[in-house]
Amino acid sequence: MIQHNFKLILTFIFSINILLFSNFEKDFQTQLILVETGGIIKIPSGEFEIKGTLSIEGKNNITIEGNDMNNSILSFINQEDGAEGLRVINCKNITLKNFTAQNTKGDGIKAQDTDIIYFYNVKTEWTNGPKPTNGSYGIYPVQCSNILIDGCIAIGASDAGIYVGQSKNIIVKNCEAFHNVAGIEIENSTNADVFDNYAHDNTGGILVFDLPDLEVKDGHNIRVYNNLVKDNNLFNFAPPGNIVGTVPAGTGIMVLATSGVEIFENDIIDNKTVGTAVVSYFITEDPILDSLYNPYTSSIYIHDNKFERKPQIPTLKHEIGQLMFLKFWKDVPEIVYDGNPDPQYIDSKGKIINENRFCIENNNNAEFLNLDINNNFTNWYTPFFTSFSQDESSFTCRLPRISPTILK
Repeated sequence: MIQHNFKLILTFIFSINILLFSNFEKDFQTQLILVETGGIIKIPSGEFEIKGTLSIEGKNNITIEGNDMNNSILSFINQEDGAEGLRVINCKNITLKNFTAQNTKGDGIKAQDTDIIYFYNVKTEWTNGPKPTNGSYGIYPVQCSNILIDGCIAIGASDAGIYVGQSKNIIVKNCEAFHNVAGIEIENSTNADVFDNYAHDNTGGILVFDLPDLEVKDGHNIRVYNNLVKDNNLFNFAPPGNIVGTVPAGTGIMVLATSGVEIFENDIIDNKTVGTAVVSYFITEDPILDSLYNPYTSSIYIHDNKFERKPQIPTLKHEIGQLMFLKFWKDVPEIVYDGNPDPQYIDSKGKIINENRFCIENNNNAEFLNLDINNNFTNWYTPFFTSFSQDESSFTCRLPRISPTILK
């Protein structure tokens, strides 16, 4: 009798939990719609199955808070409607903290047209490993301002785990990103500090890109410092057509077509193809149709980083990796520059204006390579026969330090 009653109690509790969990999505979305200024929306402990995109729009001073990123889980594994997990649109002063968005059909958490958005201890993940069918972005603020991403984790994105695009005033710190194509990416954005992060086991650890055909252009004033960027040797699983699909597996840090970038005091370890690469958009070999786009890099300062790399073969699934393998076998240079300066900053004597130079200084264990792509890549086969310069004397220089990013 006691055993029978105990089973009845367990059945009753289980039924109540199913009822509560089945109503969670409707109740949660209702709270997102009705919450008033200054409100707090709680996510209790548990794994809650969500079938459609959750959305909050036009709200001010709102906190969405779980108990812990490992205990308060929004699961979208059977998502039927929408693409994003949680969408924050046209808001101001939003705080997201202490929960996970898991297995979304598309992007994990997207914020757009929002001023002051803070992510604290938030996780986005796809649990079945790196796959091109995973969502593109994990934590994804775009066209926002005053962004803080602190103590967050991003796993398994088929584009970038932590991505900030077309935004200004950005801090990404104390985060971990792994098993993504790009661990952390700052794209077409201004005033960004990326520091104290651990980017490992991605295709590329940290990317700073400026791309064409976007509403916001001319990203600049980016500082990448005091990060551990290690073992970013994962195969590139980006879907066909994605720009990150051009990133070679084994890339630590890459700067593409961005100006005003300072990379310093990082530990860049065992990235098999290149520790740090600074390249123009021309390296992608894609046509440029955007007449307002600047495809060059300028004012890049790489200094006081520590590089370590055990001898290993660079990726052979990318032309750059093949080239590195042919030229350097298992000992590829750690800092690679495409040698393609912005023509607007070249003076009448053929020299680059000092403040727009590419400068490297005081990097530990860092061999240098200048690809000089204008001269050495005239035909598909010429790079394989060219003797590239490793003379860094012309690039040993110092630029003014970039000012820290300050949020509102």
